[in-house]
Amino acid sequence: MVKPSVRAKKQPVKKINKRKKSVSRLKWIVLMLLAIVLVFTMYLLIPIKSPKIVYIPQGSAFKSIAHLQEQGVGLYKIDVFILRLLGFPQHGWINIPEESLSRIAYLTHLTTAKAVTQTITLIPGETTTVFLDQLADSLDLDTKKLHDAYESQASHPEGLFFPDTYSIPHGLNEEELIKFLLAQSAAQHEKLSRELTGGYDEEKWLQIVTLASVIQKEAASVADMPMVSSVIENRLKKDMRLQMDGTLNYGEYSHQKVTAKRIRTDKTAYNTYRRKGLPEAPVCTVSREAIKAALSPKKSDYLYFVRGKNGEHVYSSYFSTHHKNIVNATK
Repeated sequence: MVKPSVRAKKQPVKKINKRKKSVSRLKWIVLMLLAIVLVFTMYLLIPIKSPKIVYIPQGSAFKSIAHLQEQGVGLYKIDVFILRLLGFPQHGWINIPEESLSRIAYLTHLTTAKAVTQTITLIPGETTTVFLDQLADSLDLDTKKLHDAYESQASHPEGLFFPDTYSIPHGLNEEELIKFLLAQSAAQHEKLSRELTGGYDEEKWLQIVTLASVIQKEAASVADMPMVSSVIENRLKKDMRLQMDGTLNYGEYSHQKVTAKRIRTDKTAYNTYRRKGLPEAPVCTVSREAIKAALSPKKSDYLYFVRGKNGEHVYSSYFSTHHKNIVNATK
């Protein structure tokens, strides 16, 4: 008996089409993933241009990226997630080794590198001229370029720098250094103004700093500052000239003894022997204590003072008494 032949069962057309669609969809997904990987790789290799020295505030990766964006670095929100995958951004001043790095190299650098810094201290009572000379010497910068950079960026000749200890990022040039110091100082001045006066008006604050600078130059000690402030206030109220040597210790004359000849020949607005009122600008950098004394002078009727033999000031309300005090101080 002849057995009937077994015919291969045909698969339904729908199943074949479904399988083809699955393979096609898988290929499409793979191609899409490859395209995404390629685009993402190209994105990571895009060059990033950045300042040589950048500041990274303490905080989250989002805060770091936002701050760099404000400094003109071409970063985007997606870089926050990349930075998180790489690690935690350093905070402080970061030294960027090259002006142009790939995005991945730049973001990686933010998590690993920190600039070498040098500590510089500006003491209260010093003038900007002397401070800049010291900076140029300490940081091996061009003195003239440093002074020129200050003159081009500063709104006033004196009183803008805040006396403090600064960590100077390595590699700043003259222009960058002045920009850095002025920005740091402005923030400190505004903070102190808001703390002591409840607000901040730049011009009004400069007047307070001007008064404080005279106190800073004249006071024998921090404890002496409120009394010196009292004498200045009393003399101004009576429309008297301040006649204070300290106002002539401005700029390059910071550490020079004021002589009778200097008083006669100096025709600047700093000479309070010839001119009534306060100087037109501060004569030096000022401490927090000098500013507090300017805002809260002691209550007195004193108009004169002279440094006694023990180094402390002797105060008086009348010129006749003041003259006797001068004689006693020179004996």
